[in-house]
Amino acid sequence: MLLSPSILAADLADLKSAAELCLRGGADFIHVDVMDGHFVPNLTIGLPVIEALAAVTRLPLEVHLMVSNPDRLLDEYLQAGAAWLSVHWEASTHLDRTLNRIRDAGARAGVALNPATPVEVLADILPAVDYVMLMSVNPGFSGQPFLPYVMTKASRLREMARQGETEITIAMDGGVGADNIGQVVESGVDLCVAGSAVFGQEDPIAAMRELRRLAEVASP
Repeated sequence: MLLSPSILAADLADLKSAAELCLRGGADFIHVDVMDGHFVPNLTIGLPVIEALAAVTRLPLEVHLMVSNPDRLLDEYLQAGAAWLSVHWEASTHLDRTLNRIRDAGARAGVALNPATPVEVLADILPAVDYVMLMSVNPGFSGQPFLPYVMTKASRLREMARQGETEITIAMDGGVGADNIGQVVESGVDLCVAGSAVFGQEDPIAAMRELRRLAEVASP
């Protein structure tokens, strides 16, 4: 299981320390949510913050664009330091072209799906996708309750990839924590994004290690 703590849940006045906690806790990535106040009802991290984070950590930045018209600033986010970059299927008009642009820049190309969007919409595009980010909350705010039915989507997506002989990473974002990470991994998820379950805890480093332990116990 790959662990990507969501920096949005950390102390926004001290993101450098949050990045250091991620490294010490054994995280594989730092998850960065970019929201535009249009595609989702919130505004969050932009280009200057991503550039600053990339300069102070050796962990790869896994950037999730929750924005309308993601193509508009795609190159800028890639240049700012996004190593993995996901765009929403619901916001992308020319998804194939967008994914190719991400890959051509040397980053891993991902597609994010809202909870109510079925994984079957990716059937034709799956060979061009490096990873799929399944939203297990409705995007826009941290700290929302986990939607259990999204785990069935992970299982269906894993079967789709198997039948198509396609190698993809399945990620899940939203409400993942110690109480459900075992079930999430069992459903076929490879990468877990955790926000409040890490930075909302008294000891974020211990929380990350416990999440990984629970995931390893549940791994097939």
